Amino acid sequence: MSPEPDFNDLHGRVAVVTGGAFGVGRGLVEALLEEGARVVIADIEEPVMNATVEELSPRGDVIGIRTDVSDPASVVALADAVFERHGACHLLFNNAGVTSGGGGLPWEQEPNDWTWCFGVNVFGVANGVLAFVPRMIESGEPGIIVNTSSGDGGIAPVPYASVYASSKAAVSCFSEALAHQLIDNGTQLRAAVFYPSGGLLDTGLWTAQRNRPAHLARTKDREPGPVITFEGFRARIAEMGRNADVMDVNVLGRFVVDQIKKGRFVIGYDLAEAGQLLHGRADAIGKGELPPHHNL
Repeated sequence: MSPEPDFNDLHGRVAVVTGGAFGVGRGLVEALLEEGARVVIADIEEPVMNATVEELSPRGDVIGIRTDVSDPASVVALADAVFERHGACHLLFNNAGVTSGGGGLPWEQEPNDWTWCFGVNVFGVANGVLAFVPRMIESGEPGIIVNTSSGDGGIAPVPYASVYASSKAAVSCFSEALAHQLIDNGTQLRAAVFYPSGGLLDTGLWTAQRNRPAHLARTKDREPGPVITFEGFRARIAEMGRNADVMDVNVLGRFVVDQIKKGRFVIGYDLAEAGQLLHGRADAIGKGELPPHHNL
């Protein structure tokens, strides 16, 4: 059996972060630069990406490559550029994500809601693995693939966000399969699944519709539902008497890097609470009952 890969020293390692221009992705980028990694930001919002690269360049080696993770050719082009420039990729963060934008009742969501959400959240992860992992294995160098999931779906179902939650459940399941296969096939790569947590997250996910392609727009007229903003959601959580503290994405990024160094497969805060949700789910399944959902 080959020894476990060592990720304690990230200085000079090459890291690729999809969705890295803003929010959680940017927190990851900043944490990696603090460790001396060479970072490639892959993002669909080129102006924001370029501004982030310009701002962070004094802190280390960072470039940006516009990438549509839902497009296999775009992700292959990203991998080509990374290996041409750096000759390697040691840390791949499949982090880009969107909400479906449909919301509401599951039967009110449209095919385009599914196509867009799964195209980014699920196919985006798959495209990253397909474009990068064979080359990473061939290099023989240690590496890790970190896929961003969510407790909303990855841990427990969320009835009011059924498409998004389903996509994140798929990411969790795929990440487990990937991790097992990387080990069973004797590679120097490992995989991890990241659950952004530790508090409420004010990220671009709340306004993801700004990047929705016109050809995947909703087509059916329906009564407009309430616009859920981050501040509105935070106020609702506070009214319920629950913790409404906002998580600092830079702190979260450093936490992820620390967990990678410790060899964690599941990366997230409040894992004991997640475990309780999963125990409740397992108990219900064992009885043939409907599992509980997040009480949001």
